[in-house]
Amino acid sequence: MKLLLVEDEDDFRETTARWMTRKGHQVGEAPNAQEALALCDRQHFDVAVVDMNMPGISGVELLQRIKSADIDTEVIILTGQGTIDSAVQAMKMGACDYLTKPFPLGDLEQRCRLAWERGRLGKENRQLKAVIKRQQPKTRMIGESGSMKEVFRLIERVAPTDKAVLIQGESGTGKELVARSIQEHSLRADRPFVTINCAALPENLVESELFGHQKGAFTGATSEKPGLFEVADGGTLFIDEIGELPRSLQPKLLRVLEDGSMRRVGSHKERRVDVRIIAATNRDLAEDVNAGSFREDLYYRINVMSLILPPLRERDNDVELLVTHQLGPDWEIEDDARAALKRYPWPGNVRQLINTLDRANVLADNNTITVDDLLSEIVNGCDTQDEHVLRVAHDTSRLDEIEKAHIVEILEREKGNKARAARALGIHRRKLYRLLERFDLHKPDLPTEN
Repeated sequence: MKLLLVEDEDDFRETTARWMTRKGHQVGEAPNAQEALALCDRQHFDVAVVDMNMPGISGVELLQRIKSADIDTEVIILTGQGTIDSAVQAMKMGACDYLTKPFPLGDLEQRCRLAWERGRLGKENRQLKAVIKRQQPKTRMIGESGSMKEVFRLIERVAPTDKAVLIQGESGTGKELVARSIQEHSLRADRPFVTINCAALPENLVESELFGHQKGAFTGATSEKPGLFEVADGGTLFIDEIGELPRSLQPKLLRVLEDGSMRRVGSHKERRVDVRIIAATNRDLAEDVNAGSFREDLYYRINVMSLILPPLRERDNDVELLVTHQLGPDWEIEDDARAALKRYPWPGNVRQLINTLDRANVLADNNTITVDDLLSEIVNGCDTQDEHVLRVAHDTSRLDEIEKAHIVEILEREKGNKARAARALGIHRRKLYRLLERFDLHKPDLPTEN
């Protein structure tokens, strides 16, 4: 344990410190509250043993300030004048235990051990709550192609180690699923798995999310907040799109990787965490290193073990396998629609395929997907050499916008005649009405049917 003894009686404090040190604990000493707070500002203590009656700042006030600065420190209050009232007050203020002098030092150590265990359980409880709040539902990895069998083999090899892993691949290839699979097969499987996407956060929030912050560290920091490294302590932190990590934060991440030490934003206190890092990127980090936007030493730290995920177009017959798995037993798909899905190169990879099937589920009648339920780009195919089409299709968030614009164009060309527009679009008229409703195109300013 890391213990802090705050006691103004020198003989008692020094004797207790020597005894606890001989028992193998790390002990910090302070004769008053001011020195105790200075020690707490520099390092974390598992348990603080605080005398109730001290000159200047009282033990109860010190208790409050310790808990405010570090919720993970448990506090035991000591007094030579024990009363029920003072005990109740101390417990209400956050003390975990209360001892009246004199007492055997063995009893104090036992109380400290119980407090330490309570603190660990409390931390694990907060970790689990944070993980439940942040975690996404698990999805099983699907694939029987040779390239995916190699991915599965590498997962089995790297998972039991504690080394950092870098997962590389195009967007939508399932990098987070691979990271979760590594975690589930690792020695940390029963510990937190926490994720952060560096590309999804403004640059000024990434540091606070990763490392946490103290109250008042910046505008809006109304309370202290543990970072994801603390939430993941003992487990795994998955850093997605690590190539987007601001250059200014890369040294701070490197230090955590090197010795597990970190500081919250606005704090001088050094904390230590035990976290396995799994990083992912769709960029060529080696090129970023050459360009100076990514630190070379950090690159080698995260790239101890490397996994490269194949794009869906290189996964042989996995498209049909994924379609069958995604649709489930209650859905059917016509042969021409299945053939179109197998023929399409899927620049957005598995994510784009799943989005396409989800869209088809909404549009399909009688639980049967036809070519009418697929986007024209997929039905007509896509030249894999056409970089412009690949870029558009890769951005799956734009697919609905493209379809909406196409419907409006056809309606305008057919002067609002929905029957002719449906024929021109190659879909049934009732399907066109569903699309008009979905895209909110029933508006007065649209062309009216003649």
